[in-house]
Amino acid sequence: MSRSVNVAIIGAGLVGSAFISQLQTLRSSVTYNVILIARSSTALVSKNYSPLSLSSWGSDLAASHASAFSPGDLAAFLEKSPLPVILVDNTSSESLATSYPALLDHGISIATPNKKAFSSDLGLWNALFTVGEKRGLVYHEATVGAGLPIISTLKDLIATGDEIVKIEGIVSGTLSYIFNEYSTLEDNDKKFSDVVLKAKELGYTEPDPREDLNGLDVARKLTILARLAGLQVKNATSFPVQSLIPRALESVESVSEFLDKLPHYDSETAALKASAKDEGKVLRFVGKIDLNADTKVKVGIEKYDSSHPFASLKGSDNVIAFYTKRYGTNPLVIQGAGAGAEVTAMGVLADVLKIADKVGSK
Repeated sequence: MSRSVNVAIIGAGLVGSAFISQLQTLRSSVTYNVILIARSSTALVSKNYSPLSLSSWGSDLAASHASAFSPGDLAAFLEKSPLPVILVDNTSSESLATSYPALLDHGISIATPNKKAFSSDLGLWNALFTVGEKRGLVYHEATVGAGLPIISTLKDLIATGDEIVKIEGIVSGTLSYIFNEYSTLEDNDKKFSDVVLKAKELGYTEPDPREDLNGLDVARKLTILARLAGLQVKNATSFPVQSLIPRALESVESVSEFLDKLPHYDSETAALKASAKDEGKVLRFVGKIDLNADTKVKVGIEKYDSSHPFASLKGSDNVIAFYTKRYGTNPLVIQGAGAGAEVTAMGVLADVLKIADKVGSK
């Protein structure tokens, strides 16, 4: 007899749409019944918990007059599901993220790329992973590296008794692209501001590029990895994080004004680029976790010589290196696309499959 689970999907933008598309074409022995699809203000709800039609979900949601649930109402609705239920949070909502512990207490499992719950207050992290007290499961592979097996690999290393020494990585697709284009082993005369603008035009940055340039996205991901490695990191601003926003432009209000003024500060990054080139190195924006260092977690620009795998990175790829007792001086390296709707949705869907394998009803 096949197993079944009910699925509630919050967030139907790029990642959410890709997730639904992948779920539709999934071949599995488990039946996935979607009972809710919601955007920020509207929702498509199956009040009797029967499966919604995914063939017309987009138009059905657009035509719906039902309001999106509050976190409390969402928990009340999902708790009454006759089948085990998995909440898929494809948003970056902080209010929904802070409600995860309550949802888990109601027996609702969660799969999400939302970094907010895992990288903000340490108390929330502890509430999510209190052993033996939660009725639901929470998986968040896509919070770091989208569909890359970064979190699962780190968990496997630790679970099998290996000891983490250092983790080093380029975990922002945006900053990966910017520095791969800007600082190369070959001579180039590219200006930092031009590369940032090009990245924005290609859709690699957030609508406001400062959300990438301030380094906090990388800091959130490093917070997650550091906590998994056993460090009690207070939050994503409790360690050194280098911002690429010139100090004089920190108070600029509009995106257009920021981009207009950014070229005036190209000399600052140009000097770093020239210094690295003189040493036969390139610049990369990385996150570092070193359990033996005084400053155990930090985010910022580093120099790498041509033999280092970070130096030959192309496009917007992510790459992460795990230095452990078992792997010695040759780290375990994971590299690939670490951003984008399709690969992020794949990472979330893989988590849904793992949860369903454990909670699916026969």
